[in-house]
Amino acid sequence: MIPHCNLCPRRCGALRENSPAGRCNSPDNAVVAKVMLHHWEEPCISGECGSGVAFFSGCPLACVFCQNHYISRGGVGEVCTPERLAKAFRELESQGAHNINLATGTHFAHQIIKALRIHRPGVPVVWNSGGYERPEIVDALSLYIDVWLPDFKYALSDKAERYSGAADYPEITLRAIERMKFHAPENIMEDGIIKRGVIIRHLVLPGNTRNSIEVLRLIAEHFPGTPVSLMSQYIPSGDAGNFPEINRRLTAREYAKVTEEAIRLGLDGYIQDISAASEIFVPDF
Repeated sequence: MIPHCNLCPRRCGALRENSPAGRCNSPDNAVVAKVMLHHWEEPCISGECGSGVAFFSGCPLACVFCQNHYISRGGVGEVCTPERLAKAFRELESQGAHNINLATGTHFAHQIIKALRIHRPGVPVVWNSGGYERPEIVDALSLYIDVWLPDFKYALSDKAERYSGAADYPEITLRAIERMKFHAPENIMEDGIIKRGVIIRHLVLPGNTRNSIEVLRLIAEHFPGTPVSLMSQYIPSGDAGNFPEINRRLTAREYAKVTEEAIRLGLDGYIQDISAASEIFVPDF
């Protein structure tokens, strides 16, 4: 139990023992919204059999446009002890998952570590997060995590504050990914599946191409050679209706402008097709 929670960079000191609290709006024990074989991750993560994803409820960032807002804000899911989590990992392995993919688990890092101590999966463990992490938590997780899959959402502090209430996001995420790269400096692939390493994700927001281009430039400068997954799948969700500039789909012209910069910078990785902006790719929670 974390008496005064400081797991995420907000370090709000919330008392989460008996009820949801803090920015993440979560109790102390992990809340899991869905456990499934997921086939819509990057090809080197999903493979042919699927990635074994545990979607955790609540979120320290709570971005206004979150496509999973039903769980990041709504608290939907089952409260799980570390023992139950460990059992879920075993079940995913038995279904043939290429990896165990922990989606948005920062605020439950202490419980996830306990579960991974109970059962260390025989497949790689993926830390799938918003990138907003304390270096100390990254270091603690590094004993159990094989593949780091952080977002790099913002390079501009004003955008980070407007959409996630986290003006410090750019510098926090830079430091977090630096620690991830320290623990997994090279990407190791076997038969097209990543076994160890770092892939950085970036979702392009409508009306925010400058932010995206600055993110790509930071990645090229600080993490040369690290694969980037550039995503076009944005659809207005959550509270996006209160922000006119993002209350629409991304245009092909906007996405082309960002992808051209990624190519110019020599970044390697994945460029998502613009048709990926569809509700059918959002899990049914």
